[in-house]
Amino acid sequence: MKKIKIGQVVSDKMTQTIVVRVEERKVHKQYRKHVSRHVKFHAHDPQEAAGIGDTVKIEECRPLSRLKRWRLIEVIKKAEV
Repeated sequence: MKKIKIGQVVSDKMTQTIVVRVEERKVHKQYRKHVSRHVKFHAHDPQEAAGIGDTVKIEECRPLSRLKRWRLIEVIKKAEV
């Protein structure tokens, strides 16, 4: 089962690569407060369909380069210009 994550594109300056920021909110075990943290993933975008600010769905895949281990599945929502 491959992992799937939803996040926002923060960079599309590289060729066929996008950087996706995935934010997750958890409840702290001791203090019961909501804590948000984010992780950035490099994803493969062969058609270069995604742009900065788009909400995208990415899927885990085999290593494509030193940093890329994710593949773009679909652009869920385009950014408003």
